[in-house]
Amino acid sequence: MADRSLRGIRLGAQSLQSEEGVVFMERRATSYTCDVCGHETTLMFAADAEAPQTWECRNCGAEARLQVDGAPVQLENTDEKAARTHWDMLLERRTREELEELLAERLAYVRARRGAGDDPTRERIGA
Repeated sequence: MADRSLRGIRLGAQSLQSEEGVVFMERRATSYTCDVCGHETTLMFAADAEAPQTWECRNCGAEARLQVDGAPVQLENTDEKAARTHWDMLLERRTREELEELLAERLAYVRARRGAGDDPTRERIGA
C-alpha cells in the first residue's frame, strides 16, 4: 500500500499541503534606516503587532531606526536593569555579616572533614 501512495512523488521536493481555505493575517511593511550608512531595510509585520524601535541593519550590522512617515522615530530612553549577578542576589537575601559567618562555618566544616591543620608534618599544596 505504501508503494502505491508514494508513486510519482518526489520526496522532499514538493509539499502535499495546499493553501486552500487558509486565511492569512493582515500585514504591513515597516521601514528601518541605518544611522551609520543610511541603508534602508523593509520588514513585514502583522498589522496589529507593535514594531520594535530599532532593528539590526542587514547590510552593515549597525542599529537601524524605525521610520514613521519618512522620519526616524525618537528613541525612548528606557532604564534597563543591569544583569543581576549571583552576588547581588545573595545580598538581597542576606547581609554581608551573615555571609561571612556562613563562610566561616563552612570552612571550619571542610577543614574538620579533611583534618587540615591538625598534623604539622603534613605537606601543604599550593601557595
